[in-house]
Amino acid sequence: MATRSDTTPSPTSAIRYLATKCINRHRARGWLVPWGPNGCQQIHSFDEPLAKTLDANDIVFAVHVPLPNKEMSPWFQYMLAVLQYDIAFKMINQIEDDVIITIDAGLAYRDDFRSEWTTKFHSVVQRPLRCIFAAPKTYENEGRFYHCDPVPFMELGCVAHKYYLINLRLPVNDTVNVGIGEIKDIHVVGIHQNGGFTQVWISMKTVFSPWIFVATAWYWRRIGLMARPPVLLEKVIFALGISMTFLNVPVEWLSLGFEWTWMLLFEDAQQGVFYAALFCFWIIFCGEHLMDQSQRNRLSAYWWQVGLVMFGSFILLIFDLSERGVHLTNPFYSVWASEIGAKVAIAFINVAGISVCLYFLSLCVMVRCVLRNIGGKIQQLPAMPEARRLRYKGIIFRFKFLMLVTLACAAMTVIFFILNQVSEGHWHWGDYTLQVHSAFLTGIYGMWNLYVFTIIFLYAPSHKHNRNKSGDSQQTDVLEKPESQETQLSCGEQGPTETYRITGKVAEE
Repeated sequence: MATRSDTTPSPTSAIRYLATKCINRHRARGWLVPWGPNGCQQIHSFDEPLAKTLDANDIVFAVHVPLPNKEMSPWFQYMLAVLQYDIAFKMINQIEDDVIITIDAGLAYRDDFRSEWTTKFHSVVQRPLRCIFAAPKTYENEGRFYHCDPVPFMELGCVAHKYYLINLRLPVNDTVNVGIGEIKDIHVVGIHQNGGFTQVWISMKTVFSPWIFVATAWYWRRIGLMARPPVLLEKVIFALGISMTFLNVPVEWLSLGFEWTWMLLFEDAQQGVFYAALFCFWIIFCGEHLMDQSQRNRLSAYWWQVGLVMFGSFILLIFDLSERGVHLTNPFYSVWASEIGAKVAIAFINVAGISVCLYFLSLCVMVRCVLRNIGGKIQQLPAMPEARRLRYKGIIFRFKFLMLVTLACAAMTVIFFILNQVSEGHWHWGDYTLQVHSAFLTGIYGMWNLYVFTIIFLYAPSHKHNRNKSGDSQQTDVLEKPESQETQLSCGEQGPTETYRITGKVAEE
């Protein structure tokens, strides 16, 4: 079972259920319950005398979720299920290489013990069975168990009912489920989001949502009051505020009262939109502080960088639709079920991780160029009057600090992205207890909101520009007295900040 933090609720819990071996001689279509007043006739071991009279098709593995005296809750948000097989080694019944196991799976639900079970989903699925036997395959080692990888089984996008019932049957004939060894038991590992973490997460979104929405609306209103049209950087900041607002929308409140199976897909879309906006913002933010005035304010100057981000986002969407999109109608579907699908999924996660790392390295290079560009402007400060020199020193120091904060935010975002991809796929790889600590998740989310709010606040146009144009003209006159053309400090066109205006040259090589 997953461990919990002493101070904060863990994001997820993993609970192991041992499937009950129910007898279904007539192979009726009804639901078999593992315990309770209507519990099925069962056997505890296949070595019992009664089991010797049964056919493999007479056995149904039944699991009741949750455990006795417990209830599921909409606060759990989603539920995953992983199968773990206990398979004994037999010389005459060994597991074949690259064998596929066929599962006749059904899921039912009810909300009280007096109601009948209602069928929710039923499907016949196939999964690869990957097992190794550590000991020599001899008669002396018969009865020892294989080590088998957990098998991805089911993913529900919401937990709208109190009780769930899983029935599994392994149909056997001349061509189906041959060479899968001697299965002794099946364990189902149920994974769900903890209710305490959900409450913390929704509360944070409820607080941040109006905060960022008001800040974004206020920012665009300030842009609208300017006599000039908005520059590219201001438009991108506005788009970043909108994407942050979209990510903050606490639709989880509504999911507590409605059976919305598409919530996981919607949450992925929220994150995807924000990632795309944030990555594009960082590229344009650094680029606009490097470009010549003649090259600034043109989105076409960043066509290949923005294009790569959009292409990556599109690939993420396709991959998500191929998995969670199908889960809307069949929660037993898994892209990991086939050898090719598993390889493609692992390759995708690896490529995504490498891509964001390369993006971060390129961003580091751009930040270095920006800082070097600003460093060239510092050489002109001694020629200024003391008051103005101190003022511009403060401006440059704050901008350098903002760039370093941007770099730190980008580093944490890249780490979060990689861990998020791994945490979503780790249970397919055989380690279903791996989880990212809740403090890290909430910390990253809070960091994003604080960073976006800071950018909006710092880059909002000042009302002083409309009332103090003469002061700007005087500053421009002073700034246009450099010792050489290479270190010219040019204000150029009006922009959102002083730093934006004074960095209107390509960084010195």
